[in-house]
Amino acid sequence: MDAYFQTERHDLLRQEVRAFAETEVRLRIGEMEESRDVQHDLSRLIARQGWIGVTIGVEHGGLGLGHLAKTIIIEELARVSGAMGAMVQASQLGVAKILHFGSAEQQATWLPAIAAGDCLPTIAVTEEASGGHVLGMSASAVRDGDEYVLNGRKVFVGNSHVGDVHGVVLRTGAGSKGLSAFLVEADRPGFSLGPHRAAMGLHGFSFGELVFDNCRVPAANRLGAEGDGLSVAYSSSILYGRPNLTAVALGIHQALVEETSAFVTERHRYGKPLGDLLPIKLKLGQMQSRLMTARLAAYHAVHTLDLGLPCDAELMNAKLVNVESALDSARNAMEIHAAAGLYLDRPVERYLRDAHHIFAPAGTSDVQLLRLAEFALGTAKGQWSQQLAPRVTVEAVS
Repeated sequence: MDAYFQTERHDLLRQEVRAFAETEVRLRIGEMEESRDVQHDLSRLIARQGWIGVTIGVEHGGLGLGHLAKTIIIEELARVSGAMGAMVQASQLGVAKILHFGSAEQQATWLPAIAAGDCLPTIAVTEEASGGHVLGMSASAVRDGDEYVLNGRKVFVGNSHVGDVHGVVLRTGAGSKGLSAFLVEADRPGFSLGPHRAAMGLHGFSFGELVFDNCRVPAANRLGAEGDGLSVAYSSSILYGRPNLTAVALGIHQALVEETSAFVTERHRYGKPLGDLLPIKLKLGQMQSRLMTARLAAYHAVHTLDLGLPCDAELMNAKLVNVESALDSARNAMEIHAAAGLYLDRPVERYLRDAHHIFAPAGTSDVQLLRLAEFALGTAKGQWSQQLAPRVTVEAVS
């Protein structure tokens, strides 16, 4: 199955990322779990590998390898550290808004810096009072001559505390046409961060609060036209957010299967490996089956996206299948480990905690099911993968 989608270039990329993750990331996990602090230095080290620019064209210094390659990068990092997989996916999500809606000048300014690892971008949409209801946001941007004045707060912003430029969707008017998107540099007067709050999982990753208090940005920092904010938010979420989070879930799922397989091989009961027991084999076989099916859904969706074909439904389904499968396999893994899985000296409890963080962003499983039902009923409203195909299609790699 893997060979059907992957080329030699993809295989080499996987080997490169895996070697880095095993040598540079794995040895830091203990400190990450103990301190729960934001990993500024490690985030920068990963960015300098050039992987944030995997979907940025070579004309702007990127790798130009597309969404399957992006999936492989995130998956391999998340296999070792869900937090660092999440860091990369959040930055690559921040790339989307500039690729899809950035002017030639904005792309020339920001994309080379991102590709080189000198700039980590984010996207900020969610507000505490509106949650996933994008049209319920109230943070505002008011035109004042050649500038906009920004006020309000954004929450659950991936890479909040390491981001250099934030793509912020704000209200500039009423209704669905009253949202606009802006690039806000992290050193702008009037911009600040809420305190980092450690969460259940993804220790080392920041997803916090951005605060705007009469923060002024030039009108040239607006992405697209005034009123394009909803399109910036939706297209970024569907074409980058969902497949990126799919890849994080896939990496965690792979780690769960590998860790559980090792555990049942080394642990003995009744004079033989735990893995020889029929109930254990059945649970492990179920985990392996889920993993294979989840990977097929993930790779098929992003491969189709790379080809420029309509695939919004496939991207939604891949997120649904991968998140739910990873959570189900995490439960299997905990059952197999029994009491041993509750202690911090085994990573399975970390995988379980990290997997839960992937459930809500870019739409919960119920949201994916509702959107998929619209495709089944023929009531879905267009496809972003089709509308933006010229900006997401990549040349075949070999």
